[in-house]
Amino acid sequence: MTASPAPKHVHYELDSQLYAISDALPIGTLITDRQGNGRHGNAAYISIIGTAAASLQGSHWVDALHPDDRTRAKREWQQAFDSGTPCHIEARILRPDSSIAWLSINAAHLPGDQGHILTVEDITVRKHDDGMLHAAEEALYHEKERAQVTLNSIGDAVISTDIECRVTYLNRVAEEMTGWTQESALGLPISDVFRIIEHKSRQSASDPARRAIDENRIVGLAMGTILVGRDHSELAIEDSAAPIRDRNGQVTGAVIIFHHVSKSFAISSRMAHLAQHDSLTDLPNRVLLDERLERAIGLARRHRQHVALLFIDLDAFKAINDRLGHAAGDTLLQSVARRLKGCVRDTDTVCRLGGDEFVILLTELHDINDARRVTEAIFEALLPPHPIGEEAVHITVSLGISLYPDNGTTPEELIHCADTAMYRIKREGRNNYRFYNGDMLLDH
Repeated sequence: MTASPAPKHVHYELDSQLYAISDALPIGTLITDRQGNGRHGNAAYISIIGTAAASLQGSHWVDALHPDDRTRAKREWQQAFDSGTPCHIEARILRPDSSIAWLSINAAHLPGDQGHILTVEDITVRKHDDGMLHAAEEALYHEKERAQVTLNSIGDAVISTDIECRVTYLNRVAEEMTGWTQESALGLPISDVFRIIEHKSRQSASDPARRAIDENRIVGLAMGTILVGRDHSELAIEDSAAPIRDRNGQVTGAVIIFHHVSKSFAISSRMAHLAQHDSLTDLPNRVLLDERLERAIGLARRHRQHVALLFIDLDAFKAINDRLGHAAGDTLLQSVARRLKGCVRDTDTVCRLGGDEFVILLTELHDINDARRVTEAIFEALLPPHPIGEEAVHITVSLGISLYPDNGTTPEELIHCADTAMYRIKREGRNNYRFYNGDMLLDH
């Protein structure tokens, strides 16, 4: 049996109620028939679409959209209802003033298959904000890419950290010099990736990133800093670190910029060596002797030990020099230097003060006999002839010894006493040694 159609007055009452509900809603609402043709749009809908919407009564609702969006919107509308899925469409409309607005449209079946109800919301502002955000993200992405290309193109290594001094970035040069890839280094403490030591002491150097953050200023490393790579290789570097600040001026991390300075480091090291060593024998000179003697006295004072200073002068060197020539004299001095070095420990120092004068610093001695044994070894080592060209040159030396703390507590006092003892030997006939005592007078 076929159900009798509802009377016309019933449809009219239902439509009136539906339209009244639609008009009461603050959101744009459009009632359509089953084919999607407009039957009733509330005031909010007309406000969104424009006054021309009234002329679309009886037309398909997509006719109110921008011409370029109508086909897509109608297809999405039909697909949603055919598949029974929610219908949501975003599309544009062209307003009478030729401006474009974006709409968010949701559609649903009305009960009893009477048609459809569409809710319409103007999302132009949101779309604009999304577009601005997308544009900003794109600009930021391209800016980041440009920065990355720039950082990877420069010759210096760059490492950045967060406020906790954990690695946030390495450029390619930094990867090559440290041996760490960015992926493996991210999040690690900077001290794990950027491991630096002092050249002379081999002790860990202070962390420049932490200093830059704590002091909120650009800091640099001292000359002679060594970078220890992941594979334990070593590179001489120069670097500086600076704090990274946000737009409010708050420190959020640090950036370290450094480069390999093997050539300049080698040059500076060579210059430092030349400043502290005799050019003929390559022995330490008076400058380095004073520095090491000062340090030795300090250590001996703390550990209650002795220091000995041996002042050595070659006997009749001027006569040898005059007879054989200056070149032969230089060769003799080099031979003496080598033999003296062979008589002492690595912790001791053999110096040439100039001319035919040498000084030996003996450290960490327990008593006077330690100095005596070294002195006797020196006389024994210098006794055999020195080959100088076709000559075999025999030499003797006069040697004076001073002791810390017996004869003095400063470098000047010890050098003065050893020199005095040496000249006493000169006066007494040479080719011997003597320890300083208070009865000696400086009478040379």
